[in-house]
Amino acid sequence: MGNRGMEELIPLVNKLQDAFSSIGQSCHLDLPQIAVVGGQSAGKSSVLENFVGRDFLPRGSGIVTRRPLILQLIFSKTEYAEFLHCKSKKFTDFDEVRQEIEAETDRVTGTNKGISPVPINLRVYSPHVLNLTLIDLPGITKVPVGDQPQDIEYQIKDMILQFISRESSLILAVTPANMDLANSDALKMAKEVDPQGLRTIGVITKLDLMDEGTDARDVLENKLLPLRRGYIGVVNRSQKDIDGKKDIRAALAAERKFFLSHPAYRHMADRMGTPHLQKVLNQQLTNHIRETLPSLRSKLQSQLLSLEKEVEEYKNFRPDDPTRKTKALLQMVQQFGVDFEKRIEGSGDQVDTLELSGGARINRIFHERFPFELVKMEFDEKDLRREISYAIKNIHGVRTGLFTPDMAFEAIVKKQIVKLKEPSLKCVDLVVSELATVIKKCAEKLGSYPRLREETERIVTTHIREREGKTKDQILLLIDIELSYINTNHEDFIGFANAQQRNTQTNKKRAIPNQGEILVIRRGWLTINNISIMKGGSKEYWFVLTAESLSWYKDEEEKEKKYMLPLDNLKIRDVEKGFMSNKHVFAIFNTEQRNVYKDLRQIELACDSQEDVDSWKASFLRAGVYPEKDQTENEDGAQENTFSMDPQLERQVETIRNLVDSYVGIINKSIRDLMPKTIMHLMINNTKDFIHSELLAYLYSSADQSSLMEESADQAQRRDDMLRMYHALKEALNIIGDISTSTVSTPVPPPVDDTWLQTSSGHSPPPQRRSAVLPPGRPPAVRGPTPGPPLIPIPAGGPSSFAAPPIPSRPGPQNIFAANNDPFSAPPQIPSRPARIPPGIPPGVPSRRPPAAPNRPTIIRPAEPSLLD
Repeated sequence: MGNRGMEELIPLVNKLQDAFSSIGQSCHLDLPQIAVVGGQSAGKSSVLENFVGRDFLPRGSGIVTRRPLILQLIFSKTEYAEFLHCKSKKFTDFDEVRQEIEAETDRVTGTNKGISPVPINLRVYSPHVLNLTLIDLPGITKVPVGDQPQDIEYQIKDMILQFISRESSLILAVTPANMDLANSDALKMAKEVDPQGLRTIGVITKLDLMDEGTDARDVLENKLLPLRRGYIGVVNRSQKDIDGKKDIRAALAAERKFFLSHPAYRHMADRMGTPHLQKVLNQQLTNHIRETLPSLRSKLQSQLLSLEKEVEEYKNFRPDDPTRKTKALLQMVQQFGVDFEKRIEGSGDQVDTLELSGGARINRIFHERFPFELVKMEFDEKDLRREISYAIKNIHGVRTGLFTPDMAFEAIVKKQIVKLKEPSLKCVDLVVSELATVIKKCAEKLGSYPRLREETERIVTTHIREREGKTKDQILLLIDIELSYINTNHEDFIGFANAQQRNTQTNKKRAIPNQGEILVIRRGWLTINNISIMKGGSKEYWFVLTAESLSWYKDEEEKEKKYMLPLDNLKIRDVEKGFMSNKHVFAIFNTEQRNVYKDLRQIELACDSQEDVDSWKASFLRAGVYPEKDQTENEDGAQENTFSMDPQLERQVETIRNLVDSYVGIINKSIRDLMPKTIMHLMINNTKDFIHSELLAYLYSSADQSSLMEESADQAQRRDDMLRMYHALKEALNIIGDISTSTVSTPVPPPVDDTWLQTSSGHSPPPQRRSAVLPPGRPPAVRGPTPGPPLIPIPAGGPSSFAAPPIPSRPGPQNIFAANNDPFSAPPQIPSRPARIPPGIPPGVPSRRPPAAPNRPTIIRPAEPSLLD
């Protein structure tokens, strides 16, 4: 390859890629695209070829590039090319690549000069290239030929704009030296997408084809029609050279000789030619790489910092050191106890924000699930009255009782108290399940040592099971104690006299103590799940539950109330989860078979989780809305409808019912208070003490230290990976530092006055003969048979735009940027810059030119307004 600058960049980029590969990441440098834009036969393809250093693009007169060519250079150890449209074929002969490009172009566009926006994708793999994308675009043309459409000019411009509008594209605006630069469509299009001129580099081709005696010195010195990044002149191979198989190295040598031997260019030969263009473009690639280094460095440093703490433990790691094993065992057991306590008692660090865990779930069992289970054990009102009447009659036997027997009260109360055993034991089971989950979570940190984790879980879980049995025994003992003595002297017990006077209806619904009518029990979002699609379908509302009613609103601001449902005669029942639904549902219905809401006999309320359902049910219990009993249809149903009693028995039943209700309330209150205390003392607090004081001894007795602290293969692999990652990160940072010190960024050139590109869009400026600004020591070329004064005043009636001195012209049948050869045309002006004549140089002083172009006296003719029309 002929691009040495690119080859020097390759090792730097490869080092970066290797450093990132070693840490399992990709290094996204995203090097910029390079697109060449210019008119037909301006030499675009040759410029692109010279940059790559390979001869593989079709060339010729007229429109040769008729489809965009997207050339992807990819670094590889072997050199070959492949096309996207025939991936299976690898081209090692680049003459075949050229033939394939021509054939593929003709396949889509035909052979009669047609064009197409469909790109040809070519990939060149080589050890001498960077991962770059180069784009060869069709030349800008104005007159359609062959099969080209009438709007060929606009089609090509749209096609070019698609590729050069990207901010990461470098634009090479190619203009031949023998055309008017002010009319360069390439520069105008580059100005549209790059108004600041940061991405545009001017390339002047065909300098060797200029007429004798003319040159492009002032353009290449960026004095005439300046660009921010300036111009670079190149001399490409001629068609004769290409046909004669002149290779690129010989062409570069000829180009170098041309610039060194030409009197107008020899002083800037080091800034001209294809090697300098390669150098400029490679410097842009270097700048881009250096611009990405800070973000890459910060990314690596953040990863390095995150590993520092863990790696510190492994730097001097010796797996078989018994001291290290003992220390690690003590630290892990201690940390396990701390984690267990934090999960139970709660802590500010490492808070789970997604779900309840540990102590919060146990708290929910104590204060929501357990009260709910207690209420489910209560008698149905009719069943309770019937059982009381049977108890009274059985106690009286054959006699007709005159007084209410207290033995009936004791029998019913004891039956109720015995029913407390089932929910109490279920509560213990739920807490044990949660504790087992907490143990597993805490043991996750011991995963590096599988045997230690297994033994720890086994020992602590076994201890919890032992405490479970003792806790259940203690709870059953509490209930047996309540059964052993019915304390009718309790201060909260209503007593016989109050029970007789108490109204049945006022006690039908038992509100909680200190509960006012407007006390809000719960607020939250629920979905009414069973509204038909015709009436709007399921909808989410903001619900407010009080001791008297259930209300729902449009939103949590509680301004727009949708409905208020009194809680009288309401009960709760479970509803099966829908087949396609992920919601958990329960229902509210009226025990008197009335519609609850509009034409609905029940409203189904949906929550996101079963925990929310349980929590809402517990809240409804506090409001006096109880769950539905499982209805067992039996013969008692018929008796229930025919059951009746005389007024005296009814009064006795009502009295005992009130007494039972009062005493069972006292017992429930006591059990609800003692259950959490008993479980906490006998199970949870005891387990915490066990972990802190005895777990270590149990571990030592279960196995020897070496087997307990044997690392898992995964942990050993993880440690090795971490150390390797740590060293790779440090190496990558060193490489970035080396690149930063071994490369230099070139500053962005200062802005220039390029308004000529804007003003020239409407019409071409007057034809320009020669560079407008001449350096000192170079006289203006003369024209005409006799010398004349250097300046002639402008007539008073002349246009004000000619207040500046006119610009001398040069001889020659075709000037560098002349639009016509009329010697009497108006003298050109430098846009936005005053024309200057070098001071102290009289007209007629011989210039430093070969004898073939003798000097003549200068004749400056005044401009006439009529000639400007």
